[in-house]
Amino acid sequence: MASWIAVTGSRGLLVVFSIIKNFAKVKALLSSWSRIGYLILFSFVGMCASQLSYFVAVKYSNAPTATVIQFLGPVFIISYLAIRTKMLPRRIDVISIVVALLGTFLLVTGGHIDHLALSPLACLWGLLAAISEAINTIMTRDLFKNYGTINVVGWSMLISGLAFLPLYWRFPVPKLSSNDVGMIFFIIIFGTLFAYTLFLGSVKYILPSTTGMLAAFEPLIATILAVTFLSTPFGLADWVGSGLIILATIFQSLPDSKVSN
Repeated sequence: MASWIAVTGSRGLLVVFSIIKNFAKVKALLSSWSRIGYLILFSFVGMCASQLSYFVAVKYSNAPTATVIQFLGPVFIISYLAIRTKMLPRRIDVISIVVALLGTFLLVTGGHIDHLALSPLACLWGLLAAISEAINTIMTRDLFKNYGTINVVGWSMLISGLAFLPLYWRFPVPKLSSNDVGMIFFIIIFGTLFAYTLFLGSVKYILPSTTGMLAAFEPLIATILAVTFLSTPFGLADWVGSGLIILATIFQSLPDSKVSN
């Protein structure tokens, strides 16, 4: 219960901040039932699904692997746009998909075709994290443009958090130490709210391509920290696979003028 209060409370503070700073945009966002419905839809299939599937993927694998697999999102974005526009992907898109899939193969198998280095659940939740991250990116484009990043992030986090309220009376709440509570608050404030808002808000000040390139270093940093401080096992195939997926993300971040069709 304490963890739910912390999560929902922090999201509530972000909503209060959005109302104070951008009341006109918040009013516009909530003044139409169609926009409210779209916001609720994004809260669950985008925001909530992305956060939940990622942390479950971490549970069944580890933080570096889950983070890297989540960065397969561009592959699903490319596939979606190709189907929607009924146009073949660019050459660089095809190269990105091939490189990303090869990297995923190395991560999943550890370089050995005869067995899996990851459990089926780890693979499933990792792919769900990638798909939901792609949905996150596609659905937020118009929302952020018209109503502001903080407003959309705050309200969607609050909506998805309130939806989980019944679960806290249905399932027993584990006893948390002061260290556990501190880590939960750190994840909520710095790992989720600040990180998510700052990343999405950065597109207002730098090019989206630059943002994408900087984001590609997230799995690399997560891997280095996990291996260094948590002694997470990471073999040569894992490093190569991670590098290929990061490379595919960088390919997608290059401006159109720098890639050939």
